[in-house]
Amino acid sequence: MKLLHSVCRHALPLLLATLICTASTQAQSKPTAKPAAAPKETAAEQRADAGLDVARSSPLALYAWLVKMPKGADLHIHLSGAIYAETFIQDAIEDHLCVNVSTLAFAKPESASTVTGEPTCKENDVPAAQADKDQFLYDALVDAFSMRGFVPTTGTTAHDHFFDTFDKFHGTDKRHLGEWLDEVATRAAAQNEQYLELMHTPAFTYARAAAAAVPWQADGQKNGQEDFAQLRDQLLAHGLRDDIATTRAELDAAEALRNQREHCNQSDATPACRVQLRYLYQVLRGLPKEIVFAQAVLAFETASVDPRFVGLNFVMPEDSYTAMTDYNLHMHMLDVLHTLYPKINISLHAGELAPGLVPYEGLCCHVRLAVEQGHAQRIGHGADIMYETRPHEILKEMAAKHVMVEINLTSNDIILGIAGDDHPLPIYHEFHVPVALSTDDEGVSRIDLTHEFVRAVDTYNLHYSDLKELVRTSLEHDFLPGESLWREPDDFAATVTPCAHDALGTDAPTKLCATFLQASEKATQQWELERRFHDFESQF
Repeated sequence: MKLLHSVCRHALPLLLATLICTASTQAQSKPTAKPAAAPKETAAEQRADAGLDVARSSPLALYAWLVKMPKGADLHIHLSGAIYAETFIQDAIEDHLCVNVSTLAFAKPESASTVTGEPTCKENDVPAAQADKDQFLYDALVDAFSMRGFVPTTGTTAHDHFFDTFDKFHGTDKRHLGEWLDEVATRAAAQNEQYLELMHTPAFTYARAAAAAVPWQADGQKNGQEDFAQLRDQLLAHGLRDDIATTRAELDAAEALRNQREHCNQSDATPACRVQLRYLYQVLRGLPKEIVFAQAVLAFETASVDPRFVGLNFVMPEDSYTAMTDYNLHMHMLDVLHTLYPKINISLHAGELAPGLVPYEGLCCHVRLAVEQGHAQRIGHGADIMYETRPHEILKEMAAKHVMVEINLTSNDIILGIAGDDHPLPIYHEFHVPVALSTDDEGVSRIDLTHEFVRAVDTYNLHYSDLKELVRTSLEHDFLPGESLWREPDDFAATVTPCAHDALGTDAPTKLCATFLQASEKATQQWELERRFHDFESQF
């Protein structure tokens, strides 16, 4: 990738290049000159790059240009955080919920009419339906459920408000899950995205009960591996797997509703039907260690039997007391469970930290531990990488292992105050660590994936070849089963032998290539991406 190649394209030593890049950025916030196109660019790519240059005239023109560009996958997107506040308000009205006017959070009613279903709310609560009649309440809820209009005050930072939103809009019925899938798929289709890995937390009622029934004996140190393996067996014996049937039934119903809303497999099917969805099982690391381990086991078990769950991730604020205190323990859990479930994919939130948010000692090693002990194939955020102990060493290791970083520019700015020159995106590039753009929580942040591409282009002077590599990287590192279309990892110069003589993305691949594609969901999505690139570039 030629990231920042307008000022950093020469093979200078890293430190010198960094100094030059920094000085150039400070002197010129938006570089206007660009070098001649790279030799490997096709004529179509050069024309697209010229079109992108014209669109740089304004953020509005840039958005209109980028919204049509193929974007591949969004691999770091929390389902609940991706839903816009307006949807949650309507869901609460349908569910006859109440709103606590002091906290601006949904609340269960004391009772409901057996005839109309209208709620009888507790003191200081009002029916959610009042929001449809009271614009002030409606606006207050949207602001409470998102970052819209937020201004930090003493004791309430943007970080605090961001994470508080999830408890406020919690409580709507699970029957809305299909509507939420439709919402994110429809938004993705409108931006030429084709694949989403949605982070989702299914119910873990039996896992929680099993954790309460089994004494905690694993210390994570002496005999830790044996302890955890034995603890897993005891949890399974106490019915932990019983949650899986509920999860599968809920997802079946949700996907059926999504298909119905989008008219899939019908003549009037919406474009959203073409957006492929898979799920990452969210493990809540802010809970007590007994529950975290039980939920982690459940995540591995679920992904082992339901192919819709292509992996797992540990979520909740990384700077919270429990997440910081138990981080090493959590990585040890994953180390043991990975041995027991070696085929299950792992992506981990790591390095969603910044100086001041935690003590400097707390910045030492989360990314390293996630890669070396947590067996993470992808890292979410990684914003504090240069504050880690021996950062250059771990960067080289990530590059060698092809551990991708899911870059969330707006989220990192809102939550951590990390943006522009303070963001490590250019450093990841310098060390050849694969990166791709993602949204994190587009509903809470009030953004979409195109917004993140606009921000990346505007901040780092990216060119079309840079964007194309980011997009290809997203599908190179998805957790779909099957071999990659590309011959070498993260090298998009040559395809695998069966497709080596085919035009990329053609509608009629040779028999050998077609057979290869049919055997690989990953390669099929990558082939589709190349078809979309061809269509997009042909308009210039």
